[in-house]
Amino acid sequence: MLAEIITIGDEILIGQIVDTNSAWIAQKLNENGIRVKQITSVSDERSHILESLKAASQRADLIIITGGLGPTKDDITKKTLADYFGVGFRSDADALEDVKKIFAASNRPLLDVNIRQADVPENCTVLRNKNGTAPGMWFEYNSRVYVSMPGVPFEMMYLVEEEVLPRVKAHFRLSAIVHYNILTAGIGESFLAEAIAPVENDLPPYIKLAYLPKLGQVRLRLSAYGENEEKLRQEVESYAERIRSIIQEYDVVHDDKPLEKAVLDYMQQMGVTLAVAESCTGGYLSHLITQHPGSSEVFLGGAISYSNDLKKTMLNVSDETLARFGAVSEETVREMTAGALGNYHSDYAIAISGIAGPGGGTPDKPVGTVWVAVAGRNKVETRKFMFPGRRQQNIERAAVNSLIMLLKLVREDHG
Repeated sequence: MLAEIITIGDEILIGQIVDTNSAWIAQKLNENGIRVKQITSVSDERSHILESLKAASQRADLIIITGGLGPTKDDITKKTLADYFGVGFRSDADALEDVKKIFAASNRPLLDVNIRQADVPENCTVLRNKNGTAPGMWFEYNSRVYVSMPGVPFEMMYLVEEEVLPRVKAHFRLSAIVHYNILTAGIGESFLAEAIAPVENDLPPYIKLAYLPKLGQVRLRLSAYGENEEKLRQEVESYAERIRSIIQEYDVVHDDKPLEKAVLDYMQQMGVTLAVAESCTGGYLSHLITQHPGSSEVFLGGAISYSNDLKKTMLNVSDETLARFGAVSEETVREMTAGALGNYHSDYAIAISGIAGPGGGTPDKPVGTVWVAVAGRNKVETRKFMFPGRRQQNIERAAVNSLIMLLKLVREDHG
């Protein structure tokens, strides 16, 4: 079964807001065996919406629409849907009751424009919105199902989970979709593809392999489509094990989680802690780590020692080292990790110092030069990177590669 998602709103097309709704809806549909054929964003323009609805009906069995259901004149989705289906409007008693309750609870006057929120196309089944004044709408037309929902994320999410998905499951005969994710790090996409080509060539037509590259990482996703979910799962896991046996050195985790979360989880399992000493990354590495609930089980904190003075006072880097080798050097990051381990009493430490750009480079140390050190109580690993990107990319690459180095060291110690 195929679905298409249409988001409506000029604010999306001009970049004023980011369309997070489509990603969330696509994930929920996929979890329930529904493949998304296309995601489209259209303007608040009648002809554009009508064209998109007609095109979607040629591709998908289920068309999900978000946005354009507010009480103001620029919200034209409901009127356009009525035109598309060739119907008039009716006032829905349940929807009107929901609107009245919302305004009564907040002690606000109920205006005519709010009352008209309960007017819906005659051929729709109303999906009651407990969190807002615009009801969701379910249409069955020409062997297709159309669902229209508000664009406000928490209203849309409620409707999808409480109204839309139960109805979709009852209306359609859904196939099974099984995914298996393998996060790899430290190997390029082309080298990875070459290494696992024998397995990829053996995949049957109903199992697909996708490469999802990101800075320093490639996520492999095996996806199987069919009727027997348990049989699909067994097949996918068999192919995944073949892949993982080939790329053991670069295999981080077989789960759909980011690299820093995989590292945190592994360190928590091993019962060890981490401190950081960041210079050119300016706290970005700490941000990656602390955005995850439970990170305090592993992450103790550290220093953002942007200046040489703070490298000395917070991390005990010596004047001699800074004068002789400079802040961006192997010697300095070694001393930074030693200072972090000693001052913050962690089991492991990461130190990063470099020239993120766009200025600050020299012939000997051009922009993109970054030194990283990772240290445990018995070993220090260092590496020099020459990143080709702009400032933010260099910062992100430095943080990601430091995590890859850390994971390797911790595995060596506890593998």
